[in-house]
Amino acid sequence: MPEKIYVYDTTLRDGSQGEGISLSVEDKLKIAARLDRLGVDYIEGGWPWANPKDMEFFLRAREINWRQAKLAAFGRTRKPGGKAEEDANLLAIKRAGVKVATIFGKAWDLHVTAALETTLEENLAMIADSIAFLVEAGLEVIFDAEHFFDGFKANPDYALATLKAAAAAGASWVVLCDTNGGCLPGDVAAAVARVRQELQVPLGIHTHNDGDLAVANTLAAVTAGCRQVQGTINGFGERCGNANLCSVLPNLELKMGYQCLPAGQLTFLTEVSRYVSEIANVVPAGNQPFVGYSAFAHKGGIHVSAVLKASHTYEHIRPQLVGNERRILMSDQAGASNLRCKVEEMGLELSPEKERAVMNGIKEMERQGYQFEGADASLELFLRKTTGEYRQPFEVEYVKTLVEKRPGQEAIAEAIVKLKVGDQVVHTAAEGNGPVNAMDNALRKALEEVFPAIGRMRLTDYKVRVLDEKDATSAKVRVLIESRDGSSSWNTVGVSTNIIEASWEALLDSMEYALLKQSRELNKKAAAT
Repeated sequence: MPEKIYVYDTTLRDGSQGEGISLSVEDKLKIAARLDRLGVDYIEGGWPWANPKDMEFFLRAREINWRQAKLAAFGRTRKPGGKAEEDANLLAIKRAGVKVATIFGKAWDLHVTAALETTLEENLAMIADSIAFLVEAGLEVIFDAEHFFDGFKANPDYALATLKAAAAAGASWVVLCDTNGGCLPGDVAAAVARVRQELQVPLGIHTHNDGDLAVANTLAAVTAGCRQVQGTINGFGERCGNANLCSVLPNLELKMGYQCLPAGQLTFLTEVSRYVSEIANVVPAGNQPFVGYSAFAHKGGIHVSAVLKASHTYEHIRPQLVGNERRILMSDQAGASNLRCKVEEMGLELSPEKERAVMNGIKEMERQGYQFEGADASLELFLRKTTGEYRQPFEVEYVKTLVEKRPGQEAIAEAIVKLKVGDQVVHTAAEGNGPVNAMDNALRKALEEVFPAIGRMRLTDYKVRVLDEKDATSAKVRVLIESRDGSSSWNTVGVSTNIIEASWEALLDSMEYALLKQSRELNKKAAAT
C-alpha cells in the first residue's frame, strides 16, 4: 500500500491573503465543504483571534458533520513576557471549538531579536508554553516554524532548538516553513534531512512561491522525509502565492507513488480548482498545470497528429486522472489531424476536397484576425455552415444602434433589430447600458418568443483586443464573447475595423450556438426514448 502523505489546506487563511481575494464566511464554508469531499486531511479555517469573520466561520462550522477533514485554527505563540493561559490569541483558539491548533513561532534568530524584540531564550519559552497550554486543553497541535530555512542558514543550532522546544512541549507535527519563498530545492532537502536526524516528531513542509519553486521545494521536502504538505488550491496566497496543491497532489500521487487523497478522489481535482476560483471570483489561469483549461490543449498539427496516435507523445499524464480533458485547437498552425479530430467530435464527415477547403478557409480567417482556438462555438458554426450541415434558424435583415449623450447626463444606447424567423418578420427595439448590451437585449426580445432557450442563456464575459495598434482608431479589433446557460459555457468571436460590427458578429454566433446546442440536446433525448 502506498505511503500516506497528509494534506493540509490553508486556502481559507493563507490563500485569502492573496491580493484581490476576499472570502465571506459563506464562501469559506462552501470551499471547506468541497475540500472535505475531496478528502484533504486538514483545513485551516483562519485566525479566530485576529479576525472576527474567522471566529464566526469556526462557530458555524461546529454545526457541520465533516466527513474527512479536521478543522484547524491558526494563531501565534504567546507574547513575550506573558502567560499562555492569559493570552487572548490562545484563548480564542480554545473558544473556536476545533480539535487542531496550528501555532507559528519564530525560527530565525533575526526575527526574534529584531521583530519580536525579545531574547532567544524567551522565544523558546514562548513556543514551549503555548504548545503545552493547547496540548493540555486536548488539542492536536501543529507547530509552524516560521522562516525556518532562512533561520537554519543563519543559525542552524538555534533554528533546530525551536523545533526541539515544540516537540518537547507535545507538538504532533513540526512544519518547516519557507516563509519568504526564496529557497532552492537542494537547500530544502538538505535542511529536512538534518532535521530528521535531530527529531522524532513527524515533519511537514510549508512553502511560498516567490522563487517560482514552491511546488518543487515541497516535493524535495517530501523526498527528504516530510509527511505533511501544506498549500492552497490554485496556489492562492500573499505576494506570489503558496505551494499549489493542484500541482503538488498529482505529482505526489501519480509520479512519486504516495497516497494523498482517498482512492479515486484525484479525478475531482480540476472541478475543485475551478470551483474555488469561481467562489473567490478569480479568473482561472488557463495555463495552470494539471487543472488549467489549456493544460492538455494541442495546437500544432504535428503535435495533434502524434497525440491522437499515442497520447503520451505530448501528454505527461492522461487528463482524466485529474478530471481534466484534452482539447484540440484550430488555428493557422493547425494541420489535418486537428481538423479531423474536430469534425469527428461534431459527428460530421468531410471529403478530401472539403477538408482542404475548410483548412484554407480557417487559415484565411485567422489571417484576417479571427482566433478560433478561444472560440470553439464559432468554429463549430463555421464548420457546419461550410459542410452544409447547418440550417440557419433566423435571418437578420438589419440592425441599427443609436447612442445619445447629452451634457450632464449618462449616455443612452438603443438598438433596433429586424429579422425573419421562418415566414414571420420581427421588428423590435431595446435600450441598454451600451450599444452591445442594447443589441443583446433587442436580439433577445426578438427571438425569445419563438426560441425560449435564448432566455436561459446569458453573456458572462466580453473582451476586445486591438489587432493593429499602429492603425489607431481605424485598427481592426477582435471581440470574444463567453456565454453560459447554466449547464455549460461557450465562446464566440467577431472581427472588424468597427467594434460594433465585431461585437454583433460574436453576439449572433452566441445566440445561434445556443439554439444549435438545444437542438442537439433534444435530439439526444428523443434518441434515448
